[in-house]
Amino acid sequence: MIVITGPTGNIGRHLLSQLLESAPAAGEELRVIVRDPARLPDAAHGRVDVVTGSHADAEVLDRAFEGADAVFWLVPPDSSLTPYDAYSGFTRAAVEALVAHGVGHVVGVSALGRGTPLADRAGLVTASLAMDDLIAGTGVAYRALANPSFFENLLEEADSIREKGVFTDSVDADRKAPFVAVADIAAAAADLLLDRSWTGTGSVPVLGPQDLSPNDLARLMTEQFGRPVRYERQSLDELYTTLVDYGLNEAFAQGVVDMKRAKDEGLDAGVARTPDTASPTGFEQWCARTLKPAVLS
Repeated sequence: MIVITGPTGNIGRHLLSQLLESAPAAGEELRVIVRDPARLPDAAHGRVDVVTGSHADAEVLDRAFEGADAVFWLVPPDSSLTPYDAYSGFTRAAVEALVAHGVGHVVGVSALGRGTPLADRAGLVTASLAMDDLIAGTGVAYRALANPSFFENLLEEADSIREKGVFTDSVDADRKAPFVAVADIAAAAADLLLDRSWTGTGSVPVLGPQDLSPNDLARLMTEQFGRPVRYERQSLDELYTTLVDYGLNEAFAQGVVDMKRAKDEGLDAGVARTPDTASPTGFEQWCARTLKPAVLS
């Protein structure tokens, strides 16, 4: 039995779709934890066991982890909390349930940066790595999917790109870094969940096929859309003010700022790209399939 948290989110919906195709052949049953079962895809109805509720709820987790062999763990960070509470606080009930039910394997969504000098001052990334340590401390076999920034973050910029030809971030315009498509993260998770021959704890980087800078992204979007797109750098002070004005917890907003600062200082550059760490989806492919329709709609 594989338990999937966040099955209707960006990564979880891709993972659920992939496991619906491959799990039956592997003799695996699927269970999902979801607040609103109506949001599950039609393909899942009658094919997955559904536990309704939040995966922060101890009673929900107790039901969901009963008889489970493996768990996909994804925290939807709550920006009304501090970074620690949003990650480790959210995960504490799961840690107890993993031990109580003897779950053998867990795959979690985390971040790059472990082992770098920036890891202890990287805001949300630091909190995510602490969550990994919390899960690993249970003794389960644990793999943290160590991810850079997602291509999908650019979807939040679709209106600005459409209306002004501009997208923003807070890193240097020429800072090259890895990026990844969420579908590739889901594919890495599916592989680990279906082949549980691994033991111990560790990280699995998912780096995309190449490093890109904001200026690279602007150039590629310009080519894809047939109209100029440019990058504007936002100061960290401005970013913090904007996030607080949106209603984020001040500590959480500072966690975002600290993460962005660390990324601009090279947080995501500590892992070499190899055939094992390079995921297949390139920006041009993702942009044509996902961002272009959103911008030109």
